[in-house]
Amino acid sequence: MKKIATLLILAGLGVVPAFAATSTFKDVSLVDVNCSRKAAANPDAHTRSCALACEKSGFGVLANNTFLKFDAKGNQEVLRELKKSHETDHLRVNVTGEVEGSTLKVSSVKLM
Repeated sequence: MKKIATLLILAGLGVVPAFAATSTFKDVSLVDVNCSRKAAANPDAHTRSCALACEKSGFGVLANNTFLKFDAKGNQEVLRELKKSHETDHLRVNVTGEVEGSTLKVSSVKLM
């Protein structure tokens, strides 16, 4: 009982990380990490060919004026989606996952 009380107190002080909540982002812009700053001004102009050329940098979304980088699983999933897509620009996704700092641990991602 003392261990549980100690963990609860430490969690309240921010010493023990709290449980991450799942977040869903709908119809948000998909960009690669290399172009995330440049694309922030007009993410819909960012092209599929550029995203595929920069695939090694990884991917993420611009949501609420913030860039969230995908984890390895999210990068793999969205890369498969991009390779199947015929979109040339205006890359949008619906994505669900846990936000940890500036990284999104993706549980699902779907190219629109």
